[in-house]
Amino acid sequence: MSSTDLALPALGYGAANVGNLFRELNDDEAWAVLEAAWDAGIRYFDTAPHYGLGLSERRLGAFLQTKPRDEFVLSTKVGRLLRPNPAHAPGGLDTANDFHVPDDLQRVWDFTEAGIRASIAESQERLGLDRIDLLYLHDPERNDLDLALAEAFPALEAVRADGIVRAIGVGSMVSEALARSVLEVDLDLIMVAGRYTLLEQPAAAEVLPACAARGTGVVAASVFNSGLLAQSEPRRDGRYEYGQLPEELWQRLVRIAAVCAAHDVPLPAAAIQFPLRAPEVRSVVVGGSRPAQLRQNAEYAALDIPDELWAELAAEGLIPA
Repeated sequence: MSSTDLALPALGYGAANVGNLFRELNDDEAWAVLEAAWDAGIRYFDTAPHYGLGLSERRLGAFLQTKPRDEFVLSTKVGRLLRPNPAHAPGGLDTANDFHVPDDLQRVWDFTEAGIRASIAESQERLGLDRIDLLYLHDPERNDLDLALAEAFPALEAVRADGIVRAIGVGSMVSEALARSVLEVDLDLIMVAGRYTLLEQPAAAEVLPACAARGTGVVAASVFNSGLLAQSEPRRDGRYEYGQLPEELWQRLVRIAAVCAAHDVPLPAAAIQFPLRAPEVRSVVVGGSRPAQLRQNAEYAALDIPDELWAELAAEGLIPA
């Protein structure tokens, strides 16, 4: 059973965008985004070596070095080491992974304890910070979940026991991998990416009950479902994960948006606040590549939403009762 005393703020910033996810930001633009997040009251920041091949960690760390260390919570991820890319050619970019950065490094899976400890040390060097509060194993099912359970998670438990990090967990967008990890490992927190949102809640079937039984907290990420919930007027041509939006989900989205409009609640505000209604969810992490987005998301997180909205959505079978 988890017993971490790590408290997470209700709203966090996911720093993939400052690693040049989808589009390039210069250093000044990235700094302005992080400054807007801080000024809006955000005190939980999540990053990963995967995000921009280390660029997100370097930029976030440089920013957080200017802030009192006890005033924020920081999480990063392990499982992939960054190593020189022998296939790199001048001008080559990591756009195959949606990051607009040079592809002079490559991601190498490593679930050994030595690999996990090396990843932590390298992340700390990029961040320039003396400690990481929370460590997630990143998408283990994309490599080998059985191997992760045998090697990587025991390594995470060891670094927690050594006091290197205060809390450990797993981050994934696959409900089955999340549920199995929670049931088989003593995890403090898990990051559920896109599987518990206003639009769809597959994690409600097994993941949340497993977390409730084990005392494991949940961080909800990708709550806008690839941007589908990021504006009050949904667009039919919106991206859904890695492909086209299925018709069934589009119809569901239209119905949800109509209920929100009827209650004069912006759809993104409902999207941010919905996961936090589940007692297992401790925090919602949102991204953003423009300062205005961060300010707006903080306002949405604080908006007063009437109980009648949630009751109508539940009555129409759009969210769990």
